[in-house]
Amino acid sequence: MLEIERVMLIQVCLYFYCKFLWRCLKFVMRKLTGRCELQRICYNTKPGASRTMKIETSLRDSKSKLLQTSVSVHPDAIEKTIEDIMELKKINADINPQLGISLQACLLQIVGYRNLIADVEKLRREPYDSDNPQHEEMLLKLWKFLKPNTPLESRISKQWCEIGFQGDDPKTDFRGMGLLGLYNLQYFAERDAAAAQQVLSDSLHPKCSKFSKAEWEKKRMDKAIGYSFAIVGINITDLAYNLLVSGALKTHFYNIAPEAPTLSHFQQTFCYLMHEFHKFWIEEDPMDIMEFNRVREKFRKRIMKQLQNPDMALCPHFAASEGLINI
Repeated sequence: MLEIERVMLIQVCLYFYCKFLWRCLKFVMRKLTGRCELQRICYNTKPGASRTMKIETSLRDSKSKLLQTSVSVHPDAIEKTIEDIMELKKINADINPQLGISLQACLLQIVGYRNLIADVEKLRREPYDSDNPQHEEMLLKLWKFLKPNTPLESRISKQWCEIGFQGDDPKTDFRGMGLLGLYNLQYFAERDAAAAQQVLSDSLHPKCSKFSKAEWEKKRMDKAIGYSFAIVGINITDLAYNLLVSGALKTHFYNIAPEAPTLSHFQQTFCYLMHEFHKFWIEEDPMDIMEFNRVREKFRKRIMKQLQNPDMALCPHFAASEGLINI
């Protein structure tokens, strides 16, 4: 017990020692360069995740209450907040016009990410309600987008299993992710219809996928195992949600969204993850569906590793990064 207490005391002392050294280093750097930490980051780091994450850390760890709270202000208050920060740091906006623009771009991303979490959480917490006409309309649209040439015989039907639900009423499958699962599935089916229908077809008949015969033989795809499209979509929604809430998706969103990341950015990321998981599942060639959790965890680790790269954009074809101005 005494040994544990001693280790904890050493860790606490090291923490405060390092914090003291860091503050001293910041003071020395300001005296040497004539610039505060925010200026040094903006002038020495390219726009995107690298810059925004450094700015976020600097603001959050600051001893100034103004800087600490700036990462959670209302979007409409960002411009005024930047003015207050410039005044606090005694930075002349006329001499440093680019600094205000750079800080504003970073704060829009930081505040936008926090707001996106709130929007996604709200959808996740809202349960599917079969008495809600809007919910029912979304569900029926999902069928039409995925099976445009096959009419749904009735609302309660075994046909739902054809698109990967577990029973004759999909509402029970949305309990884990609420409306968020349905929103993502419908977005994928509507915005990327051809790809969604192909993934659905492959999940039902993996041997009929668009792999060449040689590729099938090489991967022993004659025994390929399919999966339930809708259930996997809800599961990938859970993966995307946890990546968002943990902050892992900051790298991606700060690189693709020149301003605030939105729900559309999140749904586009879901589409990318569905594409990638489908390919990963076929590459892994599991023996049976019981290996799903193993494959999913391996896939999660691969995505997490990619997101550790500060220059990473998971789905660059959705990126707006070309619009970033190097300021």
